[in-house]
This record gives sequence, structure tokens and C-alpha cells, in this order.
Amino acid sequence: MEVKKIDIGKFKIGDGNFFFIGGPCVIETEEITLETAQGIKEICDELKINCIFKSSYLKDNRSSEQSYQGPGLEKGLEILKKVKDKTGLPVLSDVHSINEVDRAKKVLDIIQLPAFLSMQTSLTLALAKTGKPINIKKGQFLSPHNVKNIIGKIERQGNNNIILTERGNFFGYNNLIVDMRSIKILKSFGYPVVLDAGHAVRMYGISSSSPQGGTPEFIPLLARAGVAAGVDGIFIEVHPDPRCALCDASTQFPLSKLKDLLIFLKDLHEFVNKNLPSQLF
Repeated sequence: MEVKKIDIGKFKIGDGNFFFIGGPCVIETEEITLETAQGIKEICDELKINCIFKSSYLKDNRSSEQSYQGPGLEKGLEILKKVKDKTGLPVLSDVHSINEVDRAKKVLDIIQLPAFLSMQTSLTLALAKTGKPINIKKGQFLSPHNVKNIIGKIERQGNNNIILTERGNFFGYNNLIVDMRSIKILKSFGYPVVLDAGHAVRMYGISSSSPQGGTPEFIPLLARAGVAAGVDGIFIEVHPDPRCALCDASTQFPLSKLKDLLIFLKDLHEFVNKNLPSQLF
């Protein structure tokens, strides 16, 4: 099935070219956010990879109310606006509440429907009605087939600007498993598909700040597997110093290692698209 091309202003995704989504899990300081955004931009410009900057102004799904959640809506959107102005990168963040939608849509180029809220109908409809591209993070509790229902909610609001992101499924307690068959199923719905290789290595129920909270050594492996399976883009949260990150320290990828990984992923994506018969997808 032909993939719909999604126009996000600076470029289109789903046009056959590899693209990257990345940035710190949550906005920490303006300085760290801008440093990471500029670093990602320089790498992707050099490699001629279209990229989208992602960082959350609020992370509502925390193990404890004492965990760092971000600067909040107003301050966070102000920083994301600076990222757009200074780097020219399109920006993405998750929106957790209907009350945030009107403010968020003025800044965000792509609005993310969070995985744990992916079945919330009222939130999904509110996001769809903005007309903005919507990144559906498939819930860890959903099969890829279930995503068709979420797509339908958005399409019936007249919005066909949809991106689908696979991030694994619960496998017993704490662990996630990425079933690569999901990529083929999601692609059959006709929208660009992304693999979130960072969140897929989280160990849920364990603090993301703990070394036991994730297995980041598997991020490159999953990213490579996802590209080989046919994804259009890869999503990895990136930080200048993951060990010091205030959120998801155990699953963020070092900015210093990003270039080498993206070189390989872009080359692999081009090889797959040129050499694997389309009917095998």
C-alpha cells in the first residue's frame, strides 16, 4: 500500500526518505534543550536526514509525584518556540489534556497522542480537530490491529495527517517486546510508521532514573531491526549526558554517538528501499 505523505512544513514524511525524531525526554533547561536541538540539527544537516525535535513540556506518566515532570505548558512551549526560531526544526511534544490543546497547537508542528492515553477518545478527537499532524504512540497494551480504531477517530474529524509509532508491548511484568510483525501491520494502514527504539527498552515499574530502568545497549539493535523491517523513521530520545538526565536517564541515547548510528540507519534504509521487493513488505 502506498504511504500517505505528511506535510509538516519544512518537509514531507512518508515520501520514501528516512527521517529522525529525537531530543531529550522532557525539557530540563533552556540551555540543554537548545544544545541538544542544535547538535541534532548539525548532524542531520550533514547527513541530509530530515529531522523533528521532540521534547515534552510535561511528563504526566511518572512513577512518583516527586519525579521531575518538566517545566509545564507555558514555559515548555516558550522553550520549544525558541528551538523552532533558532534551529528551524519542526517540534513535537505530547499533549495529555484537552485543556492543553488550544495553547499547544499554536507552537507544535506535530502533536503526540501519548501511549498510555492512546485509547482516550475525547483527547484523540480534540487533537484531531486541530488539523495538525498527529503522532499516535501505540499503547503498550494494544495490538497493532487495534490502532486502526484510533486512526478512524482521527480520520472522521477530517484529519488525515497521521503518523504511527510502534514502541513495544508488555511482556510479563516490567519488560517490553517489539514484535517486528507490527511494522508490516501498521504500514498496511497507509500512514508513515516510526519505531521508538528508546522507549522500547524501558523496564516499567522501575524508576527510569535507575540504571535498572532500561537497557539502552539494545537501542541501536532495535533501530536497525526496525529499519530492516520497513519503518519510515526512527524515534530515539537523545541527551548530551544521559546519566544526568532528569527523566528516562536509563533509556536516552548519547548525543555524541548519534551521528554514527544515523549514518548506518540511513544507509540501511536506502538499501532496503532499493533492494527489497515492495511486495515483501
